[in-house]
Amino acid sequence: MTGLLFGTAGAPRSSRQPSTISGIERIVELGLDCMEMEFVQGVKMGEAAARQVGEVSARTGVRLSAHAPYFINLNSPDMEKIRASQGRILQTARIASLCHAESVVFHPAFYMGQPPGTVYEAVKRYLGEVLSQLGRENIKISLRPEVTGKSSQFGTIKELIDLSVELKGVAPCLDFSHWHARTGKFNSYPEFEAILLQVRQRLGDEALADMHIHVSGINYGKKGEMNHLNLEESDFQYKELLRALKDYKVEGMMICESPNLEGDARLLQAFYNNL
Repeated sequence: MTGLLFGTAGAPRSSRQPSTISGIERIVELGLDCMEMEFVQGVKMGEAAARQVGEVSARTGVRLSAHAPYFINLNSPDMEKIRASQGRILQTARIASLCHAESVVFHPAFYMGQPPGTVYEAVKRYLGEVLSQLGRENIKISLRPEVTGKSSQFGTIKELIDLSVELKGVAPCLDFSHWHARTGKFNSYPEFEAILLQVRQRLGDEALADMHIHVSGINYGKKGEMNHLNLEESDFQYKELLRALKDYKVEGMMICESPNLEGDARLLQAFYNNL
């Protein structure tokens, strides 16, 4: 991977149609590099369409990732819901791999009032089963549990790094905006640097060379994330983050989730390229 690539969460707003292929074509026109396919309400793309997306991605050089459905909880008290959650991750991975996507991003679980250590063991076990099934199907795609924005959700940076150490095929999706909203801190160069050092110390330089990052403006309260904002309407110090990423030679994808998707993606790209 060369350098940091910038793109949008879903097809850019200015795409001719709200389709994945139209989105990829618009990414090229905008001079951006990558796109995350949003399967957040369910995987509604068939295999034939996914193969077409893969061809367009290969032809244009636009790199892809996919976000699995929101309805995932690997810590549900109901085993049927756990199996359904595993199925959603698997279905996303199957379609995403046909699209030539590199990663599947998902929100892994809720604490449900249980101790974090207990929840961690459940997530590790059920995610391990998903990885085993992907191995049997010979699907090579990175599973990336996301740093979550609310204190009720499993997904601290430490939890995700621990999972990545223990499970081959897992790597964190670092949502710096979520972490700022969740902690009320982590919004300065030294704090961003501390996160990158933690990743490097535990996962090695190769993790910094292949990162998947989410960024947006963010509105938050006592319980964490409330909603996404445009970068300039938020207190999130994106310029300090980009400086830290540049200084640590971080490579991979930065996906913008602001309401004005491509506007903020290009803002991030332009600032980064001028550093």
